[in-house]
Amino acid sequence: MTSKRTMIVFGATGDLAARLLLPGLGTFLQSGRSVPVQLIGTGRSERTCEQWKSVVEKSFATEDVEGLEVDATLESTVFLQGDPTDPEHLQKLLETAEAPPVLYFALPPQIASDICGALQHVDLPKDTTLAFEKPFGTDVASVEVLNETVHKLVPEERVHRTDHFLGRTTVLNIIGLRFANRLFEPVWNADNIEKVDVFYDETLGLENRAQYYDEAGALVDMIQSHLLQILGLITMDAPSAIDAVEFRSSLARVLRSTRLKGDDPKTASRRAVYTEGTIAGRELPSYQSEGGVDASRKTDTLAEIEVEVDTARWKGVPFTLRSGKALGASRKEVLITFKPVTRLPSGLAGHPKTDTLRIVLNPDEIELTVSANGGGNPFEMGQITLSSSFGDGELTPYGEVLNGIFHDDPLLSIRGDVAERCWEIVEPVVKAWTADEVPLEEYRAGSRGPAGWESSS
Repeated sequence: MTSKRTMIVFGATGDLAARLLLPGLGTFLQSGRSVPVQLIGTGRSERTCEQWKSVVEKSFATEDVEGLEVDATLESTVFLQGDPTDPEHLQKLLETAEAPPVLYFALPPQIASDICGALQHVDLPKDTTLAFEKPFGTDVASVEVLNETVHKLVPEERVHRTDHFLGRTTVLNIIGLRFANRLFEPVWNADNIEKVDVFYDETLGLENRAQYYDEAGALVDMIQSHLLQILGLITMDAPSAIDAVEFRSSLARVLRSTRLKGDDPKTASRRAVYTEGTIAGRELPSYQSEGGVDASRKTDTLAEIEVEVDTARWKGVPFTLRSGKALGASRKEVLITFKPVTRLPSGLAGHPKTDTLRIVLNPDEIELTVSANGGGNPFEMGQITLSSSFGDGELTPYGEVLNGIFHDDPLLSIRGDVAERCWEIVEPVVKAWTADEVPLEEYRAGSRGPAGWESSS
């Protein structure tokens, strides 16, 4: 078993830590893949150790975890209040650590950057690991500076830029589906695929996240990070091995070949914001009237970009990435649309159909729709759908990410150059939107989006 580690959580009193990070830690601790973990929480808000321990217990309870490692972490966990950008507070945290520390930044990118600046004035223990929440940086320039600062602290192999989407069961199954499947591997190219859509439409509205979301919007919150990583998995060439070096190098190569369609953000992007409406009987106010929202920012709650992958495999295939909030139906999937056959044999009625592969991200499902003879007239073409559901993994997506962090395996973490490249892809869109070169459309909460969007996707 790997030796003990200490996990220091910056932003421990925030929603992300309680709702996602700590439950994920609980599943890791009971998984049988665990290492002993001392947990230290820190933040500016005051908490007694008892109050902090109660937060951890409630977070663990959401996943119903138990076991000796879970109990040991609960028994030893402590909370230290302080300013995370103060080197003296940072030194106190490190002195409290009983083992090589994992510094987990459950914080916005600017605060994480400030803490990294302060860490330069502290003696970091050997084998310190840094783990960052997305987004990593706020634009190309900031991510370059942050990467430079981070590399002064620890080597790249001890940096984990986490993206919990890469820990999802279905996303991980994309790897096996593509590279270990004779049915798909030979046809996974522009000769056979007509288009690819990646959707992440949510029925949830703002949900009291204005402090973060109004600075980010749908483009930065979802497309710049999660959806571009999924696109990379869908389009990358087969790595020679599924390890941190080869896998992430293949991902980096395909994202370097990815750019906005026509290199024109005005024609390759759309944005919108929701107005008041009703979802499942619940009244939602307009986004711009929500508490904490600055309407002058013109923050997007629905964003879409179209990109192309300039490789021989994908030349000419359009890729659409879309994510939005407060929509009438949840749609979280990758939709692969295959080209129709060039002709049907004489005697078969109907037109050639388009076969599709639908990889549903939540819940974890897969559906393959193929052409087949319909009922009634056996010569009338129809379609049938073959579907399967994936069982839940033993770890939550955050648990999978933490498993890599504690075992020093960055396979599911974003490499520094990839973090920069993702910002390079979307930055022209950000600039065009900031300059109001792309109109901010509106859609009613609970609707399918602005008029005309659904028909084009």
